Amino acid sequence: MAMAGAAGRLLLLAAAAALIALAAAQSQPSETQVLQKFRSTLRGPDGGPPEQLRQWDTGAPCDADNTPRWAGVRLCAKGRVVVLQLEALGLRGPALDLSLLAPLVGLRSLSLAQNSLTGALPDVSALPALKFLYLFQNAFSGEIPDGAFAKLRALQKLDLSRNGFSGPIPSSIATSGKLRDVNLANNNFSGPVPDGLRRLGAGLHVQGNKLVCGVPGGPACPPSPSPSPSSSSSSGSMKVLMTIAIVVVAIGALLAVAGVFAAIQARRNAPRYAGHTETLGGSPDAAAKVKVISAPAVKIEQQGDGGAMTPAAAGKRGSGRREEHHGKLVFVQEGRARFELEDLLRASAEVLGSGNFGASYKATLLDGPALVVKRFKEMNGAGREDFAEHMRRLGRLVHPNLLPVVAYLYKKEEKLLVTDYMPNGSLAHVLHGGARSSLPPLDWPKRLKIIKGVARGLAYLYDELPMLTVPHGHLKSSNVLLDASFEPVLTDYALAPVVTPQHAAQVMVAYKSPECAAQGGRPGRKSDVWSLGILVLEVLTGKFPANYLRQGRAGTDLAGWVHSVVREEWTGEVFDMDMRGTRGAEGEMVKLLKVGLGCCEPDVDRRWGLEEALARVEELRERDGGDDSISTASSFVSDGDTTPAAAAAARPGETPSHSA
Repeated sequence: MAMAGAAGRLLLLAAAAALIALAAAQSQPSETQVLQKFRSTLRGPDGGPPEQLRQWDTGAPCDADNTPRWAGVRLCAKGRVVVLQLEALGLRGPALDLSLLAPLVGLRSLSLAQNSLTGALPDVSALPALKFLYLFQNAFSGEIPDGAFAKLRALQKLDLSRNGFSGPIPSSIATSGKLRDVNLANNNFSGPVPDGLRRLGAGLHVQGNKLVCGVPGGPACPPSPSPSPSSSSSSGSMKVLMTIAIVVVAIGALLAVAGVFAAIQARRNAPRYAGHTETLGGSPDAAAKVKVISAPAVKIEQQGDGGAMTPAAAGKRGSGRREEHHGKLVFVQEGRARFELEDLLRASAEVLGSGNFGASYKATLLDGPALVVKRFKEMNGAGREDFAEHMRRLGRLVHPNLLPVVAYLYKKEEKLLVTDYMPNGSLAHVLHGGARSSLPPLDWPKRLKIIKGVARGLAYLYDELPMLTVPHGHLKSSNVLLDASFEPVLTDYALAPVVTPQHAAQVMVAYKSPECAAQGGRPGRKSDVWSLGILVLEVLTGKFPANYLRQGRAGTDLAGWVHSVVREEWTGEVFDMDMRGTRGAEGEMVKLLKVGLGCCEPDVDRRWGLEEALARVEELRERDGGDDSISTASSFVSDGDTTPAAAAAARPGETPSHSA
């Protein structure tokens, strides 16, 4: 009985503990609630939460398959938010209360970069599990407490550049043993670099801080004052130094004599130890005898480039110059789970297709997401160091309409780029796949959403890569991918610097613009605008612009066809049949058609700039307002076209009976 009573008490205690744990779990806010509460504290340009985060009102931040659903949520794992990027949202006001994000136990990467946040550094101690923290390009100021980062023991990358921080650099930044990249550039820090940060070498960036000292290649810190020694101690020190010098000289002389004696003995005994001799010129009797001693070959493996490096070549490069990433994946996007090349090789894979640069494969990791691996065989426009720097530059790009480069592999004969897999495939496949596409046809709202996203992504590239002649260079429907909510993401962008000019001229879309058709023509920033115009017309007409890659054939491209239809026989066939049933949006469609033609103007001087194109696209709506559609259509055809077909175009409800 006693034993039964004890067992009963144990069961009651276990049940009570389970109930307490369940109640505690239920009392914890969900990640949806946590993010919505945090959003309520954000202040955008209009004083309220940014408009881009209205999507947070519905659903959850992550799907059941760990696909991010909310703007700013870039990576999910096990149903939890891992990467939160709230960049370029126009956030304003003093530092945010990051403790509100503490319940996000899976959060590893946080970015509030490229906003207008002011005040002191936010208290990051509430997020001790962070690995990546980006606060660059804000208006933070003031001194940072020395222990501000003491709790971030897993920190790998920190970017506080382009702010107004002052005072000494906090030594607690180096608390993490995994730290590898710290960017403090363009602030007002002063004083010596902490010892813990000096070990980062090239991973530490402090340029633009005029009062910082002690960094390699920069100004040295002034020596600390030391007490002057007394004359007696100075005299004693000199005696000790003289004694040491005499002993060293004596030992050196003895060693020199011994070396000479050993050399004489070695020369006398040389014939007995020679391996074999070779005859150099003349008769064998008169020939000089040269000793050749066989030695084991020295072979330094150069993984990834094939073959071996000779000892001479190794000596020229030096062990310190050997690359760490031969044959290894180099990750450029932060906050991502790491994997090895072998993991990709073992993953289940399927061929997605073959493009102008090479083949693409879908690889699904055993314990990870689906990825796309692209092979580039014609990408030899940059050396290893320049290529790595350009990939790092691309890795810093963050925008909802850009597909980030996750990692790359550099090999002499080919390059591999690894990106995320988009479930809905490419825009080209949805528009032209027919029965091969399992997705429903795109209606007008989805097409407008896609064009707006593409224009925004292109504008972001223009802002972030001002040094590039063509910030995208290869904009076409097959390089516009669609995520689960049909949000477009651009891929294969900014490749011109790492592709040979000859190959770029052959395959990249921007290099096929009208200004490049003439002998010696060169692409410019408006060449990307021309590609955007062709894409707009493709989305509106549903016609595959196969001819727009042909150089120097005016009137045969998609823009020429649209012009001919508008001027000669305007019909309902201009717009894709799949969206022709849209009611009350004809005027908005006509406006977008005008944007496409404005971007496809053959004369570069008359062609619209990207700023104008983006502004016109942002004004478009899913439905017309009042009689706006009629006035828009009328203004569109009043530029000199007065044919009956043009008049019919001014009446959106009427279409001629014949088709193009």
